Amino acid sequence: MDSSSDAHGRHRCAACFRQFNKMEHLVEHMRSARHSPHEPRCGVCGKHCRSFEALRDHLGAGGSTLPKAASCAAAFASRGCAICLRAAVPPHHAASCKLHRIPPVSATRITIGGGGGGGGGGGARALALGCKMVGAGSDGSLDVVARVCVVDEHEAIVFETFVKPLIPVTNYRYETTGIRPEHLRNGGGVGVMTVKAAAERVQNLLLNGEQPWRARSTATRARLLVGHGLEHDLEALGLDYPAHLKRDTAAYPPLMKTSRLSNSLRFLTLTYLGYGIQTGHQHPYEDCVAAMRLYQRMKGQDHPRRGGGGGGDEAAAASAEQAFPAWRQRELERMTPEELLRLSTPDYRCWCLDD
Repeated sequence: MDSSSDAHGRHRCAACFRQFNKMEHLVEHMRSARHSPHEPRCGVCGKHCRSFEALRDHLGAGGSTLPKAASCAAAFASRGCAICLRAAVPPHHAASCKLHRIPPVSATRITIGGGGGGGGGGGARALALGCKMVGAGSDGSLDVVARVCVVDEHEAIVFETFVKPLIPVTNYRYETTGIRPEHLRNGGGVGVMTVKAAAERVQNLLLNGEQPWRARSTATRARLLVGHGLEHDLEALGLDYPAHLKRDTAAYPPLMKTSRLSNSLRFLTLTYLGYGIQTGHQHPYEDCVAAMRLYQRMKGQDHPRRGGGGGGDEAAAASAEQAFPAWRQRELERMTPEELLRLSTPDYRCWCLDD
């Protein structure tokens, strides 16, 4: 009998280890689950998990241990790293895995405020965007952008400015933003712009000399946009950017909760980088750096580039119907679970493919 079937004839998924009475049920599971080598995996038993949060529960790193994973949790507790979730790491690993909090304001600023067209950012392939909002409206609950920061892959500021809101500010949220009325009048030494001028500068940096319509193609010089909750920031600036160039840590499936809800940037930074942010007055530079570091950590994962949807930039293009077409049902049911896993494609594009 196949190694993936037990004595009762049950068929076990080669990725998540779920068992099914009939092979047709396993095929349907593979069609909907979209397992792939790009999923987080347990370094002890090899089980695939839908997100790092699910893997943390499996390993007991998140404070809870799944009953069936007690042996994995015990092995992880003795040799594992609670940040990168590797099951066996050398003694000196923690020093390099746990990153340190950066100062609120970087000393490696390239450009401050003002400035002209598409320059800045050097040869950076990705830029991180961070915005701080103040409150408008009668109760101060309407978010309007008051400060913008753009950081490159080397954590250097390429653009920073205060933004003069188009409507009156009713709540400066000073306890968290540190923004005072005078900052939006004279810039506080950083500079102040209108929303339109700041949005144009951010767009020029991102397009990198490319025409906006050409940025929507796959062959473009436009830069990747990294951030947390990018839709909110772009909406505040009145910008639109192609989805295939966005790298949003709030919407990346492996970093989301098991229910596919977003985690906060503060939680992700503490959990996956090892240090805390957003205490006291919050500078957008710190958010940009945290998002960029999370992106770099996810991008640096060592995943197979072939099989399981790992074949280049078209990794997420194939649908489940293409991987497991209905007309091949009988052929699929004769395959082993391992062969089915090799056919499966992810339902998202893994950031490791950005290399």
